Amino acid sequence: MEKPVQTPQPAPRRISQERQRITGLPLYFQGYLSVRHVKSQEFRAYWTELRGTVLFFYDDKKAPTYSQKLDISALTSATNIYPNENDSSQFILTLSNEELEVKADNCEYGKEWKGFILTVAKLSVPPDELLLPEQLTRMHEVLEKEKKRRITLDDHSNASLNKESLHESLPSKDNSSTATAMPACFYAVSRKEAIEMLEKNPSCGNLILRPGSDSKNYAITVRHGPNVPCIKHYRVMSKETSYIIELERKVSLASLQDVINYFVTQTQGNLKPFVMGACHNALRTAHSSESKTQ
Repeated sequence: MEKPVQTPQPAPRRISQERQRITGLPLYFQGYLSVRHVKSQEFRAYWTELRGTVLFFYDDKKAPTYSQKLDISALTSATNIYPNENDSSQFILTLSNEELEVKADNCEYGKEWKGFILTVAKLSVPPDELLLPEQLTRMHEVLEKEKKRRITLDDHSNASLNKESLHESLPSKDNSSTATAMPACFYAVSRKEAIEMLEKNPSCGNLILRPGSDSKNYAITVRHGPNVPCIKHYRVMSKETSYIIELERKVSLASLQDVINYFVTQTQGNLKPFVMGACHNALRTAHSSESKTQ
């Protein structure tokens, strides 16, 4: 008996390559989501991809081109619609000029989507989400990829500016990979959020680098002390070729990583960079070892 003739379908790899070519952005997470604008009546299901800080919506899982997209780089919040119900899988993405209601198939899937969206939009893994260790590990991997992508974009932007002003050739603080790499303990969080992260995850470290009160500078938040932990904050000013720590006697260093190393060295290792990904990896390894011995 002859087999029925089937319409050839493009290979998943070819579809992914075509989407990569069209969007020009790395793929971080994907799956089905139902979405609607807040004022609309009905949800519509899309195959959805999170690439960089953009959500791409496809009418079909195998469609090479997207039907619409949403840039979430300026995301204000991702709020559960039914925050008091454990089985909630709906949340609203709020941006400066629009709101989008998102619905996932189940609660766990919804939490995962929300976690990845917040990770790339806020450049920080959400500390308050009830996520599994393996999910947190994947989000931290995405976070590192997104940090590197943005650094590369900044480098390209700086290179373009330098070409336009070759007569102003000043030494750059971004000459080496160690200078350009954002420290692993950097999180795009507020002072209050940094304190909460340190208090809730003491085994992950006790030093966080975060944005300062303005868009140009940085701040260090630390939690230390043997019996009664003490919270302190330090300003780090960004200059043309250096970073200056605002101490009683100002300290000037070449990179943000040097700033972190300075705090670690001066406290003889009592201050440790806060790296949530490494913390959860260690916890998962420990659990795995315990399981093998039982």
